[in-house]
Amino acid sequence: MEILNRLRNLDAYPKINEDFYHRTLSGSLITIVSSVVMLFLFLSEIRMYLYSATETKLIVDNSRGEMLRINFDVTFPSLPCSLLSVDTMDISGERHYDIRHDIVKIRMDHLGNVIESKQDGIGAPKIERPLQRHGGRLDHNESYCGSCYGAEVSDDDCCNSCEEVRAAYQKKGWSLTNPDLIDQCKREGFIGKIKEEEGEGCNINGFLEVSRVAGNFHFAPGKSFHGSYSFLQDLLGIQTDNYNISHTINKLSFGKEFPGVVNPLDGVKWIHKTTSGMYQYFIKVVPTIYIDIRGHKIHSNQFSVTEHFRDADVYPKPPPGVYFIYDFSPIKVIFTEENASLLHLFTNACAIIGGVFTVAGIIDAFVYHGHRAIKKKMELGKHT
Repeated sequence: MEILNRLRNLDAYPKINEDFYHRTLSGSLITIVSSVVMLFLFLSEIRMYLYSATETKLIVDNSRGEMLRINFDVTFPSLPCSLLSVDTMDISGERHYDIRHDIVKIRMDHLGNVIESKQDGIGAPKIERPLQRHGGRLDHNESYCGSCYGAEVSDDDCCNSCEEVRAAYQKKGWSLTNPDLIDQCKREGFIGKIKEEEGEGCNINGFLEVSRVAGNFHFAPGKSFHGSYSFLQDLLGIQTDNYNISHTINKLSFGKEFPGVVNPLDGVKWIHKTTSGMYQYFIKVVPTIYIDIRGHKIHSNQFSVTEHFRDADVYPKPPPGVYFIYDFSPIKVIFTEENASLLHLFTNACAIIGGVFTVAGIIDAFVYHGHRAIKKKMELGKHT
C-alpha cells in the first residue's frame, strides 16, 4: 500500500470533486468552438496523409547522348499549308529541312474552318509513266530515272519527283525559282496547288526528335535552303516580301507530360496584319524527372521563354518565319511524390488536440475571470 501511495503521488492530473465544478455558458460556447476547430484540423491532417505531397530536388544534369522530343501545335491563319515548312538546326551543325515525318497539316479557310487534314508524307507523288530518262527515251523494261536538271552528282542520280529535284538543287546550293520548267513539278501540279490555297491558313501539329544540344526549329514560308553563309528562301515561283506570320501556339512542350507541368507558351497568340519579319522565342529548357508514388519515373522538361520580333524593314533583312531557339539548363529538377507516415499523422493529431485544448483553456480562463471582475465591480457600485 505504501508503494501504491507513492505511485499515486506521481499523478500529474489530480482530480477535482464534482462539488467544486462550476459550469458557465461562455465555457460551453468555447468548448463547442474548440471542438469544431479540432475536427477541422484533424480532417486536414487526414487529407494530407491520404494524398501525396511533392518534394523538389535540384541536381547537376550529367546526362549525355539523349534525344529531345518537341511536341507542337501551331496555327497560321494567313499562310497556306503548301508554303509552310518546318526546319531544324542545332549547334553541332546537324540540319533538317522541310521535315514531314510525324507532322499533320490542316488546311483552314479565313474563318478558321477546316478544309482538309492530311499527314505530310515524305516526298511528292511519283510519276508513274514518264517519257524520258535524263533527256533520252526509255529502253525496254527500264525503270524511270528522271532528270535533276543539271544538279546530278553522277549519271546514276535520279529525280523522280519535284521534291527530289528540289533536294538535288539544295545539295548544290541552288535556288529553284521557276518550277514551270521542271517536268516533274509541272506534272504534280505543285504551282496549281499553291495558287489554289491562296488566302487560306494552316494548322501544323506533330513532333520532332532532335539531338539534346542547343539549337532551333522554325516554321518558315517557302522552302528553306542553307548556303555557305546564309539562308535562302526557295519560294517556288511565288515571290513576295510580305508574308503574314501571325500565329497561335496551341501547344508546345518538350518531352512527356507530367502532373503539374505548366507550358508557358500554350495558348499564346501573336497577330499582326501588315508587317512581315522574324518572330523569335528564346527558350531555356530545364530537364525534369517526375517520380510518382509507385516509383514510376517520367523523364520530361520544363521551360521558360522570352520573345523578340525583328521587322523585315531592317538591314540585313531577316528571313520571315517563327523561330524557336532553345538551350538547356545545367540543372535538373526532380519531383518526388511522397506520402506522410502514420507516425507523423499521430504526432500531428496529438499536437492539434493538446494545442487547441490549451488555447481554449486560456481563453476560457480569461473570459471567466474578466466576467467575475466586472460583476464584482458592478456589485460594489450598487452597494455604495
